[in-house]
Amino acid sequence: MAFTKLSIEAAGADATRGSFPASETDVWTIFRALRDARSVFGLRPGHIQTLQAMLSFLKPGHGETVFASNNSLCQRVGGIDERTLRRHINRFVELGFIKRNDSSNRKRYRVRSSGGECISYGLSLTPLLQRASELIAIAQEMENNRRDRIFVRKQILTKLAHLEEHDPSNAFINHARKALRRKLSLPEYHALLANTDAECQSLSTPDDPPETMELPANDGQTVRHQSKSEEEKKDLDSNIGLEALKPDLLTSVCDQATSFSTERLRNWLDIENHARTLAPMMGIHPETFEKAKNAVGAQKASCAIFIMLQLGKRIRDFGAYFHSITLGQRQNQFDPLALIKRLSENNERTV
Repeated sequence: MAFTKLSIEAAGADATRGSFPASETDVWTIFRALRDARSVFGLRPGHIQTLQAMLSFLKPGHGETVFASNNSLCQRVGGIDERTLRRHINRFVELGFIKRNDSSNRKRYRVRSSGGECISYGLSLTPLLQRASELIAIAQEMENNRRDRIFVRKQILTKLAHLEEHDPSNAFINHARKALRRKLSLPEYHALLANTDAECQSLSTPDDPPETMELPANDGQTVRHQSKSEEEKKDLDSNIGLEALKPDLLTSVCDQATSFSTERLRNWLDIENHARTLAPMMGIHPETFEKAKNAVGAQKASCAIFIMLQLGKRIRDFGAYFHSITLGQRQNQFDPLALIKRLSENNERTV
């Protein structure tokens, strides 16, 4: 049943809260607004069902007063008892949405004089209709808040997936996911998003291309010599701690990786080339391997490939684990020599 453009005086409406004139608002639009904003007024679904039943008794052109008896209202609601109906009506009266106009015998009816004057005895819904702008504005504000919360939540989940891909063991991931199980407010979502951003920034590694160096026309060989020296120093620093790790020890302990080679791996160059071949087979992009090589050195990056393949099923995601120990937060904790010794001792115990 549609009630459009009812004649409603908007004197009691809060015009500052919305741009919907009450005189041009469908009564069912007002009802849906109150239904969506019921939590603001402490209303339960039962209250809303009672109001829906009351509105269904209104007839276009016959005013905004409900003349139906309590028994008729109870039946239309779905068979609730009269005590519950009274409780619901009293709640709407307390909130200022309904006004009682009781007759002397508590009956609900309308009388007219010969001059056309009318008196209606019943439950007047005029106060509800007068607050159309207020209710619609509140409902719209709640809908905007709901959409914003969903939007921020999706951002958090996307960043957590990125974080989990590159650092599965990060404790912040479990903390954030536990927080998302609760119904958070918008400020709480924004705070969690800020913390997630900070965690991602601490994990990320700069991917900016190196600054180009202008080589002067004179003394060009000197500049090139300095650049080469810096690269050699970087490789030397990256390989500190690997002097005791010989190629033969690595290939003998990590026999899983060695088994994929058709030729004997005699030196670190052979090991690096073989690791570069194995990386894509393990879900590690070649560019990621090159970045790791530049960050921690060729030997350390190659050892990571060999050790990960030896660990096998104990690593859930080769790509994320490789990024974590070569480019992520665990870069400084990765000690190939210590891991090789541990694997060697385990092999001896097994034998």
